[in-house]
Amino acid sequence: MSEPGGRPSRRLWARWTLAVTAGEVTGFLVPAAVGAATADASQFVQLVSLVAAGAVEGTLLGVSQGWVLRGMLPELPLGRWVRLTALAAACAWLLAMIPASLGGTVPTAALIALMVPAGIAVLLSIGYVQWRVLRDLLPHAGRWIPGTAAGWLAGLAVFTGITTPFWQPGQDFMTIALIGMLGASAMAVTMAAVTGAVMVRLVMGAAGGGLRQPVTSPGPGQSPPPPPHPEEPESEPDPASKKPS
Repeated sequence: MSEPGGRPSRRLWARWTLAVTAGEVTGFLVPAAVGAATADASQFVQLVSLVAAGAVEGTLLGVSQGWVLRGMLPELPLGRWVRLTALAAACAWLLAMIPASLGGTVPTAALIALMVPAGIAVLLSIGYVQWRVLRDLLPHAGRWIPGTAAGWLAGLAVFTGITTPFWQPGQDFMTIALIGMLGASAMAVTMAAVTGAVMVRLVMGAAGGGLRQPVTSPGPGQSPPPPPHPEEPESEPDPASKKPS
């Protein structure tokens, strides 16, 4: 799983980057389409619709990540991974939408005070719930939380840097959509590349020290498995039993 010199496997990183980029770009199309379709709807309809669309985006992201991870960690509970990722993505969209929905109804200082912790929670949400799965499989799995946050922060910065100068008032829908997809694709590649580097390092470190096995407890009426017995050394034959030839 590693290249000469102890470097992380570029092939493994490339597989993660390509798969996660495809999953995130495809997933992002859902809230983008829902946002365009509900542009003239009430704020409540927009909020509910985008949170549901965010869950779909998280599902596709989780599936793409899980597809690669199952090759690294066969014990990964894929269904739980996908469900938690979808839940975190929905919560992230909810947190991101609340400050915008409150604009004009609360003082600016209060709005900023709300946006800061909400933004931090958005960045940490996916990494945190995925850590709850990885902690049973990888040592130092807690590093996945800041690693994922760094990936999303870098991706959102790239998205903003691309779309802000190109989106202008009065543009037609197709132009706006093309600029948005360009920004979303760059965001997905950046996020996937950063998180892929973090995941590869975690897996490589575990491969060197031994992967954790999932901890299971005995069911009702079952006794815990007995502790392993140390191997007994082979006894040497008794010299007295040897007969002279």
